[in-house]
Amino acid sequence: MPSLGDVIAPRRLGRDFRWLLGSSWSSNLGDGISLAAAPLLLASMTSSPLIVAAGAMMQFLPWLLFGLLAGAVADRHDRRRLVMIANGSRALVVAALVAFLLTGQANVWIVLASAFLYGIAEVFADSAGATLMPMLVRPGDLGIGNARMQAGHLVGNNLAGPPVGAFLFALGSFWPFLVEILCVLLAVVLISRISRTPVPEHDESAPTGTAHAIREGLHWLRGNPPVRTLVLIILVFNVTWAAPWSILVLYATEHLGMGAVGFGALTTASALGGLVAIGCFSWLERHVSFATLMRVCLSLEVLMHLAFALTTSSIVAFVIMFGFGAYAFVWGTISTTTRQRLVPMELQGRIASVNMVGVFGGLVIGQLLGGLIAQVWGLTAPWWFAFAGSALTLLLVWRQISHIAAAPPVMEPVITPDTPHGGT
Repeated sequence: MPSLGDVIAPRRLGRDFRWLLGSSWSSNLGDGISLAAAPLLLASMTSSPLIVAAGAMMQFLPWLLFGLLAGAVADRHDRRRLVMIANGSRALVVAALVAFLLTGQANVWIVLASAFLYGIAEVFADSAGATLMPMLVRPGDLGIGNARMQAGHLVGNNLAGPPVGAFLFALGSFWPFLVEILCVLLAVVLISRISRTPVPEHDESAPTGTAHAIREGLHWLRGNPPVRTLVLIILVFNVTWAAPWSILVLYATEHLGMGAVGFGALTTASALGGLVAIGCFSWLERHVSFATLMRVCLSLEVLMHLAFALTTSSIVAFVIMFGFGAYAFVWGTISTTTRQRLVPMELQGRIASVNMVGVFGGLVIGQLLGGLIAQVWGLTAPWWFAFAGSALTLLLVWRQISHIAAAPPVMEPVITPDTPHGGT
């Protein structure tokens, strides 16, 4: 009978993958703690909805400003070292915030500035970190590897981290941020155990400027229909998803008649659905084609929007959210795996960053549209917009999904599990 460690991280994925997984899980736990503590800190300093909302925007803005740059940097340097430097920078930013809190000098502007600087470092950490998986495991194992990484994000960011952050904040405003520092530093230590990852190869005779590197990545994306279509699907579905979710708290409390606890339980139901998907993903990957999984997940997204537009029952809403968490986990895993299989190693950073810029750009556009639509036509109108927009998009890309899933993977050399391991 396999041990728990072998179930979580199969031996065939290698020791380097286990170091990467541990680092990712630790970092995600720190992010989840901050996800609850940061808005609580701002709310304790100001009652201005605009300032509190500005704190939330700090997780989007750095991606829009620095995402493409971070991807280009990741494709030209040692990616493992970049993750270590970026995470170390995150720890320093949080340490400075803790110092301000302990000395009583913290204010909303210091908190917002800290969130922005932290977000910049996170962009570089995530852009470089997203490229490590294809360098450490074989193409056929990317699915299970990404599923394990997504599991850490789900548990750390959605389940364990936020309640821990809220509890620690109740003990003292600086405590959650001290624990966050420890989580991030542990992530640095764990990723340092990975064998030195090779610097991606590139043509030494080609121009080396960052602007040229970004244009090179965009040119490759424009000329690769499967990956281009996948990125566009993610962009549009984030617009339609973010529109109703931007007013979810009002929809839950006013339309469904839930209280604050009920609203919080909706996100918990989503996380529980994701946990179920974690246990099922290996079976799904073995028995169902990626094309079918993609179509099913996107179809369920369309139906979820329709169901939310029609229902007035909180019980039905919980069932919908549970299902959303399950298929969203599967979609996130297979879309990431498919992109990694189809992108050359030397372009992984740039294409991943373009994808993330699309994700956050879609969230910003969708949130703005959702607020405007709800203001004019009511709280269910954003769900109808999301239903119509996602359904139309799915019809347009239905046939292309087969081409995306069937595109031949880019075969790259992988660091084998028996590679000698060292430190930094």
